[in-house]
Amino acid sequence: MIRFEQVSKVYPDGTTAVDGLSFEVREGELVTLVGPSGCGKTTTMMMVNRLLEPTSGRILVGGRDVSETDPVRLRRRIGYVIQQVGLFPHRTVLDNTATVPALLGWKRARARERAAELLDLVGLDPAVYGPRRPAQLSGGQRQRVGVARALAADPPVLLMDEPFGAVDPVTREKLQNEFLKLQATVRKTVLLVTHDIEEAVRMGDRIAVYGPGRIEQFDRPGAVLGAPATPYVAEFVGADRGLRRLSVTTIEPADLEQPPVVRLDEPAPGAARRLREEGARWAVVLNDRDEPHGWVSVSALEGAGAQRAVGSLARRMEAWVPLGAPLKRAFGELLQHDAGWVAVLDGARFAGVLTPAKLHEALRRSVGADARGVARGEVLFDSVADA
Repeated sequence: MIRFEQVSKVYPDGTTAVDGLSFEVREGELVTLVGPSGCGKTTTMMMVNRLLEPTSGRILVGGRDVSETDPVRLRRRIGYVIQQVGLFPHRTVLDNTATVPALLGWKRARARERAAELLDLVGLDPAVYGPRRPAQLSGGQRQRVGVARALAADPPVLLMDEPFGAVDPVTREKLQNEFLKLQATVRKTVLLVTHDIEEAVRMGDRIAVYGPGRIEQFDRPGAVLGAPATPYVAEFVGADRGLRRLSVTTIEPADLEQPPVVRLDEPAPGAARRLREEGARWAVVLNDRDEPHGWVSVSALEGAGAQRAVGSLARRMEAWVPLGAPLKRAFGELLQHDAGWVAVLDGARFAGVLTPAKLHEALRRSVGADARGVARGEVLFDSVADA
């Protein structure tokens, strides 16, 4: 969808902002451009919609050279979101959102209807927020309006320049989550500029790590963190890149252990005898649909009367995550609840448990898989336990 072919930007004073960039952003892909201030990230983005003109090379959007398209028409079909949002202070939120459709000649009713749909999509009730002025919104709400406005004319490409940088950390994380959910629905081709490696890793399908005026590595987040291509990339992503991988490594079925299970309506004494024979000290309690009801210790079962069912002795399962969640979420659950394991659910059904040892193993396998270009299940390694 977006292709750079040997693109350079040199200013009249001789400063080279970008030097011979060649890369491609696939349709529906979100690519983050990350690097320190002054490395050429924003310059790269601004050349896509011709706010800046390249000195040499070609930029193609949808297979067409942008230099052959009228800049105004080009910008009206490319969404643009900036850090300070840039809403018109004298116009209502609804009219701000309808700006580009109106410029494209849409009838007012249709433009406002589209604006209302987009406000609702980004979590702002158009009946409540549509009549307000930007000054009556919080920073996070203004940022949502900026995203809605950029999407209003249904552009195939979205450019985002530090879009979440002007809000507090809690709101920032919430906006990131909301945008990722939105992107899963609308599947725009997105270039997102950030200086924050955490944000780049979390948001991007792929990451372009910038050095001065050039891309040092362009790859999936896991590969950038697990196998930095150059010493510069290794230094930029940091010595704690292993921890950052927790946010991009998901829980897979092969990562799970299968603990003993007992059924909700099973008699406690019989369950206790069976578990003792298996050498277990506790078990997960499931109903007849394999949905978790909690967990129970063998000692609790043994101390119960003959008529007690397992379900009446079950304890609440505090730590749980869905299958496919990032390891970071599971790690957070383990720490928050001071737990020795976290239950993993496949939909509503119990899939297994993730222990700290298995979490570490999954992370190691992920690093090895990215380094070798193979699936995680193909990675074998020795451990102290195997010795």
